[in-house]
Amino acid sequence: MNKIITFFAIALLYSSISAQTKMKEYKAGHTFDISLPDYMNKTAGFNSSAAIQYKNEVKEVFGCVIYDTKEELQYVDMNYASIKEFYDDFIKDFLADEEKKSFSKPLSKKIGEINFIEADAVYFDKQENIEIYYLIGIVETKKSFYKVMSWTSKDKKDTFKADFQKILYSLKD
Repeated sequence: MNKIITFFAIALLYSSISAQTKMKEYKAGHTFDISLPDYMNKTAGFNSSAAIQYKNEVKEVFGCVIYDTKEELQYVDMNYASIKEFYDDFIKDFLADEEKKSFSKPLSKKIGEINFIEADAVYFDKQENIEIYYLIGIVETKKSFYKVMSWTSKDKKDTFKADFQKILYSLKD
């Protein structure tokens, strides 16, 4: 019996000695809030980089949100001085391979501490043989930059643009 007690005492002493390594806590992942119209549902499959994807197949409306934390961007030496600089860097490659495309002038807005840029984009999808309308939104918070993209056919733009804007301006972290 004394051997068992001695064994447990040594094991306990050893574990307390090795457990004295100081630990530093890290948080993983990123959360943000966004509101979607009740006719839209979360989905998957549009963009593997998206944090959230949403759609309504019957109404033919779709969208997604992609984010980059400012901390992660600094790790790769991508330090944007402003939301406009982030927007310009994104938009130069957006729809780059499309022949027939157009972009509206970007509109800037600030709500509280959050900066927003929105722009319309239209391109002709050869495969579907229709024009596609995008509301492109860029959001800058203290922590991150977000790309909020919602789309439908161009002929439904007037029906859904206000809802796309509500999605964009609901984002916060």
